[in-house]
Amino acid sequence: MKVLIVEDETAAYESLVEILKDIDPSIQVVGNAESVSQTIQWLNSHPEPDLILMDIHLSDGSSFLIFDVIEVETPIIFTTAYDEYAIEAFKLNSVDYLLKPIKSEELERALNKFKKWTRSEVVEYLSRLTQLAPTSRYKDKFLIPIKDKLLPINLREVSYFYTTDKSTHIYLKNGQSYPYSKTLEQIFLSLNPADFYRANKQFIIARESIKDITIWFDNRLLVTLDIDVPERIYVSKNKAADFKAWIVNE
Repeated sequence: MKVLIVEDETAAYESLVEILKDIDPSIQVVGNAESVSQTIQWLNSHPEPDLILMDIHLSDGSSFLIFDVIEVETPIIFTTAYDEYAIEAFKLNSVDYLLKPIKSEELERALNKFKKWTRSEVVEYLSRLTQLAPTSRYKDKFLIPIKDKLLPINLREVSYFYTTDKSTHIYLKNGQSYPYSKTLEQIFLSLNPADFYRANKQFIIARESIKDITIWFDNRLLVTLDIDVPERIYVSKNKAADFKAWIVNE
């Protein structure tokens, strides 16, 4: 079994390595990532391990930020200091977790559990990972991968999200744009609906970027933003009333 350890405390990492050796000498620790950014880079540049041991709280933020940037297709055993919210969430979702300091018998129990899982059980588990994050419902930042770096984007800087058949991009108020791997459906679920509106299949627009609204000849609305857009933004006749109510916070 090949294991990646995501842990930013040297002592905790070394302890996990020793415990794994004691449990099963054939287990191979293939790497150690100490942060969100290092973990993303490691997973993007190495073959998938069989299992990941992952601390929830890393040096540059919550490990759940990883799932916003890349698709993780490897089973994960989370490690954490006492966190009542996290523990209850893990219990509800049947996800294994280990409380620090890690005990050998608890890690062995978790390893045995994962060994018994079928592929379909692993897939179902992975689909639930993002439900476990003990964070607020709506995001205030996105992490955008650019080459070998991660760029934090504050949503107050975002003017709109735009998608075509081939890609999705985030457009900032300063005119810059960045590709983003999520669909508009996935993005919108993480946004505060008081601040962003799904205008149509191509656009999610920020309230603060709306410059003016034109009533079009067929009762559609033509929305003009404060920066250039790749195509005109129309709100359908059926959504026009809802959109106008959203604009004035009704």
